[in-house]
Amino acid sequence: MAAAGAGRVRVRRVYEAPSADDGVRVLVDRLWPRGLSKADAHVDEWPKDLTPSTELRRWYHSDAGDYDEFVRRYEAELAAEPAADALAGLRALVRDHPQVTLLTAAKDPDVSHTSVLARLLSG
Repeated sequence: MAAAGAGRVRVRRVYEAPSADDGVRVLVDRLWPRGLSKADAHVDEWPKDLTPSTELRRWYHSDAGDYDEFVRRYEAELAAEPAADALAGLRALVRDHPQVTLLTAAKDPDVSHTSVLARLLSG
């Protein structure tokens, strides 16, 4: 649950049809989703600096990737520039809007960087 005075944050797959109650739609993937036009995505913001580095993403999707270790490494990336500035911008967006929807192409958002962002923004 979001802090008092702050907007609500939820996570959806970008391939789901936009909903009237999505609020501000923020794509939090580094790469544009395959097969989806920008017009159909209805994305309001796309802060690429907030996404996991290419190296981290590749490591996580390799056989060596462990989710708990991924979370640790991703949080370390978020603490450094330019991601820290992008995270501060997203926090301001959440504070200033009643609803923010984080969009991802990940097949399982619960074990992706999106869940990490949602936790950090809601806490």
